[in-house]
Amino acid sequence: MKNKYDVLVIGGGPAGAIAAKTAVEKGLSACLVEKRPAIGTPVRCAEGIGKEALHEFIDPDPCWISAEMTGASIVAPDGFLMKLESELAGNKVGYILDRKFFDRELVWKAAEAGADVAVKTRASSPIIEKGFVKGAKIECCGQVTNVTADVVIAADGVESKFSRWCGIDTTVPVSEIMSSVQYVMTDIDIDAHSTVFYLGNEVAPEGYLWVFPKGKRSANVGVGISGKKSGEGHRAKDYLDRFVKKTFPQGKQIEYIAGGVSVCRPLDCTVADGLIIAGDAARVVDPLTGGGIYNSMYTGRLAADVAAECIGKGDVSKTALMVYDKTWRASKMGKAIERNYHIKEYLIKQPDAKLNEIIHSVSKLNLKEFTTLSLIKEIMMVNPKLMLELGALAVSIR
Repeated sequence: MKNKYDVLVIGGGPAGAIAAKTAVEKGLSACLVEKRPAIGTPVRCAEGIGKEALHEFIDPDPCWISAEMTGASIVAPDGFLMKLESELAGNKVGYILDRKFFDRELVWKAAEAGADVAVKTRASSPIIEKGFVKGAKIECCGQVTNVTADVVIAADGVESKFSRWCGIDTTVPVSEIMSSVQYVMTDIDIDAHSTVFYLGNEVAPEGYLWVFPKGKRSANVGVGISGKKSGEGHRAKDYLDRFVKKTFPQGKQIEYIAGGVSVCRPLDCTVADGLIIAGDAARVVDPLTGGGIYNSMYTGRLAADVAAECIGKGDVSKTALMVYDKTWRASKMGKAIERNYHIKEYLIKQPDAKLNEIIHSVSKLNLKEFTTLSLIKEIMMVNPKLMLELGALAVSIR
């Protein structure tokens, strides 16, 4: 690790890895620091991503593809199962990744491209000069080194301590944190090529429960519930344990993961003088699904693109870096986040009877395109009342 880089990336997840790789491909010097001793752990993710979304950044490798999906099902609160299939299943559905290997692959590619990488190395505080972020104090093995950079990209996850240290309010309201617990389970009976989502206040209040296959008899089985619904005797783990006991009584739990996922709107502003915030740190997780792998990679790449342009012009002020903030908000991804936030806010207020009504109205959907938006559009077509209830949002969805 040197003492000066064009770009310093804080965090070794997908956003940070893509940012570091893109930066060096743009001719910049870049260093990525990750506080944990190994890339890819712990896995706080259901690990699903759309095929086209993945192909935008990297070609799939069997080493980190756990399963290939061809369909999905939604289970209503009363147990009714709605099957979702795609006419274009080969291209439009998705993969279940092995994030431990996938994240490492992304960082390896960044290193191969020329980025410096340091693990078990954390940014303990920012270096700020005349209001500009100019790098960070980097701590490794008890030693602290000043590492300066023209632009720092904060990709340090939903808690984003670095952004907070730079004076940005990264607080997520408890009501908009999804409290999540996931088991990796084996020796269970599942459809190895279809994801399953369970809805209902008895199963996952203001959230959902998922079964994401990772092989013939293995899956990520997890639940996310609203933080405000969590409490003694009814925490996320309690809901998951009840489900597992009922649905997979003979299954074996081989991994336990717990964490929080933001399902709120993104940060009001994702740049400052000398600073760009990307991925979960910018809160660009899809508020409806909790998915964030693609959004992290997209913002990581964009962050490096904008950093390179601004460094080349000799202007890394907040005003110059605002191109990043404006671009992702105007993108298809940014619009989807805003739209899905409103849909999420509508759905979490619905009683189980209403959710049953919505799901029962469609016995089987064959989608031309397998996306959240296409699903919502199809459901609305057979639920005219839903269009009225969503009001102006329904017009934008159509």
